[in-house]
Amino acid sequence: MDDEYAKLIRRVNQPRVVIDNNACEDATVIQVDSVNKHGILLEVVQVLTDMNLTIRKAYIASDGGWFMDVFNVVDNDGNKIRDKEIIDYIQRRIETSAGFVSSRRGSVGVMPSEEHTSIELAGTDRPGLLSEVCAVLADLRCNVVNAEIWTHNTRAAAVVHVTDDSTGCAITDLKRLLMIKDLLCNVLKGNDDLKTAKTMLSAPGVMHRERRLHQIMFADRDYERVERTGVRAVEERSSRPQVNLLNIEKDYTVITMRAKDRPKLLFDIICTLTDMQYVVFHGMVNTTRMDANQEFYIRHVDGLPISSEAERVRVIQCLEAAIERRASEGLELELCTEDRLGLLSDITRIFRENSLCVKRALISTKGDRPECAAGET
Repeated sequence: MDDEYAKLIRRVNQPRVVIDNNACEDATVIQVDSVNKHGILLEVVQVLTDMNLTIRKAYIASDGGWFMDVFNVVDNDGNKIRDKEIIDYIQRRIETSAGFVSSRRGSVGVMPSEEHTSIELAGTDRPGLLSEVCAVLADLRCNVVNAEIWTHNTRAAAVVHVTDDSTGCAITDLKRLLMIKDLLCNVLKGNDDLKTAKTMLSAPGVMHRERRLHQIMFADRDYERVERTGVRAVEERSSRPQVNLLNIEKDYTVITMRAKDRPKLLFDIICTLTDMQYVVFHGMVNTTRMDANQEFYIRHVDGLPISSEAERVRVIQCLEAAIERRASEGLELELCTEDRLGLLSDITRIFRENSLCVKRALISTKGDRPECAAGET
């Protein structure tokens, strides 16, 4: 009955989105008012980041069952959003996401797709791993439609969308799917005896890709650091983002963070807090030319602040990992050419033969042309 009542309240009180170009001199102001629900902040931030908007400032308030947020955003060139069609599209997307009524048992950010098969990979990172994965997919006549690969703290995770090369559609044959899973799992295992490699196939519904990568990395415990000694340890600690936690009596845990600013930083942090079952009740984000300062008042979904030292340390480690996973470390190489089966296998083999390690990769296709971007060190 409580679930049905919550649905009724949301239907009666539809989200209100106001986009104003006059309220701020150097940014477009987006104000969102809606009935509060767990995950709504992530859904709104996800819409903004999917539109490649940079969030310069944000003010978050969601006490008393109502969600009231203000975001100051600019485009990739640092300009206000002037295009009327883009403004209308942002407004519709936020209203649809914030007003979507789902069961409490449902997931935030699920996007159905029957056009491809989604493959999720997790394992120990090593030189040449991506090349081996791409070679297996090419041998199995799987065409990579799009993919994203992250590495962090010796761990690797990937979400790869593939189609059957002969049909151009999702792979539905169960025996073939099991063969793909087994062969990829063998590649991921390598000589690793410390952690178990994981390969999952999911169809037809797939979650938002970047959120899923955070979840895979989190489940693989990439936030657990191997402590080093000497000069390298000092350099590592000095380069980490600053994350501090403080309890205010029995009401909230206050998180303050300072890190180098970059695109999608707020999404990565809110994604991690949401998946760890924490609720942001108040918050502030302010960015400078180089840094981002963020402050959040949080509680666990059970209504309690962080209550133990072990939980405090775990939250700090997970937020540091969320910030670092997408941080740039090396040379960024962009490639664009006509698509064909095995193209990624050939490209990644060249990387491996020249002793280049791919730290992150983003692969997409438009018609018969793929677009690839990979960071290497």
